[in-house]
Amino acid sequence: MNDPYLEFVYPSPEHDVQVLAAWESVLNGAQTPASVLRYPVSDSWRRCLDKNVNPTLRYAPEPVNRAQLETILDSQARLLDVSTEAMTVASQFLAQTGTVIVLADSSGMIIETGGDPQTLKSAEHIHLLPGSPWCEEICGTNAIGTALLLERPVQVHASEHFCEGIQKWTCSATVIRDPSDKHILGVLSVSGASKTYNRQTLALAVSTAERIQLALANQKAETGFRLLDASLDMWRERGDGIMLFDDHGFLIKANTHAYGALAALGVNISFTLGFRLTSLCLDEKGRLTGDLPQWLSVDWLQSVVAQGLRLGTLLRIPRKSLDRSPVQRMVDHRKKETLIGFDQIIGKSPALLDALRKAKQLACSHVPILLQGETGVGKEAFAQGIHYSGVGQDGPFVSINCGSLSKDLLYSELFGYAEGAFTGARRGGMKGKIEAANGGTLFLDEIGEMPLDVQSYLLRVLEEGEIYRLGENEPRKVNFRLVAATHRDLRDDVAHQLFRSDLFYRIAVTSVRIPSLRERKEDIPMLIEHLLTHLAGRHCIPVPHVEDDVLRYLSAYSWPGNVRELRNVIEGMLLMGGGSLKVSDLPSYVPQTAIESFNKPVGSLRESECQVISRAIECCRGNLTLVAKELGIAKSTLYLRMKRHGISRKVQSYT
Repeated sequence: MNDPYLEFVYPSPEHDVQVLAAWESVLNGAQTPASVLRYPVSDSWRRCLDKNVNPTLRYAPEPVNRAQLETILDSQARLLDVSTEAMTVASQFLAQTGTVIVLADSSGMIIETGGDPQTLKSAEHIHLLPGSPWCEEICGTNAIGTALLLERPVQVHASEHFCEGIQKWTCSATVIRDPSDKHILGVLSVSGASKTYNRQTLALAVSTAERIQLALANQKAETGFRLLDASLDMWRERGDGIMLFDDHGFLIKANTHAYGALAALGVNISFTLGFRLTSLCLDEKGRLTGDLPQWLSVDWLQSVVAQGLRLGTLLRIPRKSLDRSPVQRMVDHRKKETLIGFDQIIGKSPALLDALRKAKQLACSHVPILLQGETGVGKEAFAQGIHYSGVGQDGPFVSINCGSLSKDLLYSELFGYAEGAFTGARRGGMKGKIEAANGGTLFLDEIGEMPLDVQSYLLRVLEEGEIYRLGENEPRKVNFRLVAATHRDLRDDVAHQLFRSDLFYRIAVTSVRIPSLRERKEDIPMLIEHLLTHLAGRHCIPVPHVEDDVLRYLSAYSWPGNVRELRNVIEGMLLMGGGSLKVSDLPSYVPQTAIESFNKPVGSLRESECQVISRAIECCRGNLTLVAKELGIAKSTLYLRMKRHGISRKVQSYT
């Protein structure tokens, strides 16, 4: 359906003289002539008269001082963060067009500008710069303030501006909405001298705002994944109703008992998309911002924290009046059984235990799992643990290393082939690894090495649950749980088109990061004892004594090859040493690297990074967009590192 409002969006520059005459008449007490003015403008003028806006105003109010601006920018960090890429692209596009792009918050306060350098200087004369408010009740009819008030795209051209000092400008603006609940976060405007008027500038403003809204949606999805990952250990059923809310109070997930638990309290809530408890919104310090409803006890709330940052809140509602069913009791009993596959993973460090808890929790689901970690950390051991302690444990465990085969061999290994599919094909054909894993678990090690065209076939299998053997036209149904592993940064590979984004989001429904050995050095003595006992029994030799200096060097070494490298070192020492393992039995590189580790100054890297960032901020006069560009990092990364090092935002003075 056509929107009648759109008929009044665009001004008519050929009527500039008549509009100016109408403005002068209105100031002299005449009625706004409907025949000359578009209704958004005439209505705005009427509001300006009612609010006693000064029509002779030459510019917006003076920008706030440095400290106030810093506070405003901190409060808008999320909007600034997600708009960085879109603002950068638009600024480059407008660099030589005589126009600028302006980002303001929901009150009309400008927080960032970019675009043509000369026009930015001209914009300073009317205070179209960060720290200045441009709401309609202060600056009269203008694209920023009027778009916010109308909550719609709008162009304001030349004499349509209510204040005289702004009438040499033409502006196009549209609001930016939060994809969660559609509330307005800010406004985006493209502005320039009146001679630069073009209808397409509004299209640019709208498309740029849409890019920002898409970035917000992607950020929300990523935050949801992090929240789910951080809360895995908290989903202990016990018959309780559990609901997970993000930092904006939106429901992310609820278990099957949640509705019944609420109903038992007499609370009638519909778990529809976008359901929200505003009382569970968090401020920038991670504190609840609203009063809890009467039915909700504060004792039922648990903070979900990752890396010291509160991501959201888990609400656990006891269902004391409802006893668990026999089926539930049987499930609880099975969860207490020994997790056979995880027995081979040795260690008690917090980092390892955290990874194990997540893996055990995920083992009870059928969703794909992505194991992330450096080479040699034990990703296959985790995959076996997930298989032998979860769904499909009675089925086969089939593994394949995607980086060890050529593209053609990998395809035939995964999907199999029919008899006669190619010269030398096995009589009767061959069952592929995917088909062999039917009813069990398929472990794809180093999935990041899988060629792109093979990735597309795997994606189809995951989505449709069927495969085609090479040389066959009839599909074969398969049902398996996928566990994938990689040492690569797949998000970075997706960004560089080295890995399919649709496959990444399909296999990374849940993920477990397995810590490197240097992150859990307290486990090294226990691992050494276990490896010596296991390997000595395998080679039928006595378990040797280990000297204290050997343990000291092995604990100080960085272990780039992780547990696999440790195993090889221990096995070599066991076979070459005697009844006692001495420093002389160590590979030559271990003591030398360990000594360098002992002598390395602590915190030098942190201090250097802090100095580099501080120097860049000073050189760029507080312009964080330029700082990020100079350092070659994303603006969001710059914000995180500034926060990590306690670097205050040194905003350039605009006053």
